Amino acid sequence: TQATCLLSSKGHVSLHRHRQRTGKEGQVLHRSKRGWVWNQFFVIEEYTGPDPVLVGRLHSDVDSGDGNIKYILSGEGAGTIFVIDDKTGNIHATKTLDREEQAQYTLTAQAVARDTNKPLEPPSEFIVKVQDINDNPPEFLHGPYYASVPEMSNVGTSVMQVTATDADDPTYGNSARLVYSILQGQPYFSVEPQTGIIRTALPSMDREARQEYDVVIQAKDMGGHMGGLSGTTEVKITLTDVNDNPPKFPQSVYPMSISEDKVPGEEVGRLKAKDPDLGDNGLVKYNIIDGDGMGIFELSTDSETREAVIKGETDSNIRTKRLYTLKVEGSNPHVDPQFLAWGPYKDEATIKISVEDADEPPVFIAHSYTFEVEENAPEGTLVGRVHAKDTDVANNPVSYRIPQYTDVEQFFSINPEDGMITTTRPLDRETQAWHNISVSAKETGGHHQETKVRVNIKVKDVNDNAPEFATNNEVLMCETIAPGKLIETVSAVDKDEMANRQHFTFSLAPEVAHNHNFSLKDNRDSTASIYVLRKGFSRLTQDVYFLPVEINDNGFPAMSSTNTLTIRVCSCDSKDTILSCNVEPYVLPAGLSTGALIAILACIVILLVVLFVALRRQKKEPLIVFEEEDIRENIITYDDEGGGEEDTEAFDIATLQNPDGANGFLPRKDIKPELQYPIRPGIGRPAANSVDVDDFIKTRIAEADSDPTAPPYDSIQIYGYEGRGSLAGSLSSLESVTTESDLDYDYLQSWGPRFKKLADLYGTKDCSINDADEGEDS
Repeated sequence: TQATCLLSSKGHVSLHRHRQRTGKEGQVLHRSKRGWVWNQFFVIEEYTGPDPVLVGRLHSDVDSGDGNIKYILSGEGAGTIFVIDDKTGNIHATKTLDREEQAQYTLTAQAVARDTNKPLEPPSEFIVKVQDINDNPPEFLHGPYYASVPEMSNVGTSVMQVTATDADDPTYGNSARLVYSILQGQPYFSVEPQTGIIRTALPSMDREARQEYDVVIQAKDMGGHMGGLSGTTEVKITLTDVNDNPPKFPQSVYPMSISEDKVPGEEVGRLKAKDPDLGDNGLVKYNIIDGDGMGIFELSTDSETREAVIKGETDSNIRTKRLYTLKVEGSNPHVDPQFLAWGPYKDEATIKISVEDADEPPVFIAHSYTFEVEENAPEGTLVGRVHAKDTDVANNPVSYRIPQYTDVEQFFSINPEDGMITTTRPLDRETQAWHNISVSAKETGGHHQETKVRVNIKVKDVNDNAPEFATNNEVLMCETIAPGKLIETVSAVDKDEMANRQHFTFSLAPEVAHNHNFSLKDNRDSTASIYVLRKGFSRLTQDVYFLPVEINDNGFPAMSSTNTLTIRVCSCDSKDTILSCNVEPYVLPAGLSTGALIAILACIVILLVVLFVALRRQKKEPLIVFEEEDIRENIITYDDEGGGEEDTEAFDIATLQNPDGANGFLPRKDIKPELQYPIRPGIGRPAANSVDVDDFIKTRIAEADSDPTAPPYDSIQIYGYEGRGSLAGSLSSLESVTTESDLDYDYLQSWGPRFKKLADLYGTKDCSINDADEGEDS
């Protein structure tokens, strides 16, 4: 039956029942004055049919079928999952629904006028429930499981409960009704079908026979009927141990033997009762319950191997008999009352000990000896005493000695009669803190056996060493260090034994206690800090300072010493990085940095290499031009006008190095000119003090200093001619002849001595062609 809801104009609801089999409308129910009341709609989940599923139909009693009514649907999934035909009111589900994702949807329905969207009925909510199908198998969320049960448990003993979950609806049908069964683990275990409780199914399951079982449990829905879905899980069940096995000696009689020279307390033999149980259930306690050796031998248990250890008692004399008998019992200290009837939980064994004759040496009372003696103790100081006795029946007296190979320097001596050890001279702990010697003992008279014992002698410390600096490293300090800055933290060491209570104190020596350079602060943690008191240190004035520091310990008696701290003054950069700590023989010029000096030297080296290569290529050309040749610059000859200030091909580093050394300076001929013209005598070098040249040089220096990427670094480019780009224009006399120029060259008189010849040649307008040629040659 499909429910159809009808909307009335008065806000009431009439519910109609349609019989799909007959196709006829049912009778309209009686109207009651109430709000919207809806029966729940149902949609089957996971529906995969070709057409959308019809969920229900909305219809208002004011709807005359003329299309003036529009039905609106809103709420969860409206428009995406659920759509409504706004004319007929039919609601369809357009997507496959999953109840496990969302079990129900709340929607709101309303009828409005199609032309004005004015509500004709108040809105009301209704619910669409997703009807469940069996599409989820049972799952064990916490598997695999691990469980344990005591061995020998009764049939039906609960082991554990496993629980499976099913995402299907438990309130609808049998989709989530689970039934448990066991697939693996029979016949040892069973499972309750409804609860999932696993129980034991066999009696007397013995852990010693089998300890672990792998059980597989299945959960099936639909009440276990055919067609249901299922899931499985593994359960590993371990049988825990109970004390169900008594101890048992493998032998009833254990023969043992002991030599009469055996030292009392040493082991005679061992025996062990076997118990397959674990832990406390397998513990075996041993006791001597009878025998004539009860007062001669003692029994103990080895904690690791769980064996019974038979030893001779310390004060016993086993020589009185040649054969002793002991009866030993092994029993479980922890007995389970549930299995008392399986007892008794104990066993007995007999030990027969025979005493063998032996000529034994003397026996020391202790296995080794440890004594202490203070260092610097006077000769003859008592260290300690060793004692050995003859175990033979004769009980002969014993004599003692120290083998020389164990005390090569013979620090100790021993009284051969009573075993008293004394020192032969004072001992020094700092030289040797322990002395390990041996003392041998043998019966006096005859050729009897000798026995030895180890003697360890510790030299106790006395405060007899003064403290000193832990390291003797020099302290490096910058010249520009600020007052009050920490320059070093010093610590001390002492050759004496460093105990936790030992503490060092520091102070300046009295002679420098009031110095104006450095101060010392005791940090009270066996360290001290050195601070600077002033500024203005200079390596040239004093490059090393020696600061005596007095160090005291707190020993008894207290010891002190004076140690000198060496402080060296170093040059540093702006970041206080030490550059050099050596005294330099001269002071660098104030205006020239170290980097600039290195760059200049590098340029000089490069030029020398270039000159050397040129010299190799031109062996016939003299390298040095003598003074009488009157060559003042490197001469570069061109066939036409030069490039002016744009031409930077020629420069002479000699001008930078010695601009005033014109007289007596022998320039190098770096480049052999293609054409050489006779040099007129008397032409001098440009004056260094010329205003224009000085400004030009300063300008080039400033440009080179401000441009760190332009090679060569810190060098000056020299130009020996004017050309294109010069503000003075061309100085060629040839151009004057061809153009018949009447320019005024009187300004050449102010250019200085270097241009005097040009001023004389071009200063008057009556110059001839020959004079022009001479000017061109110049």
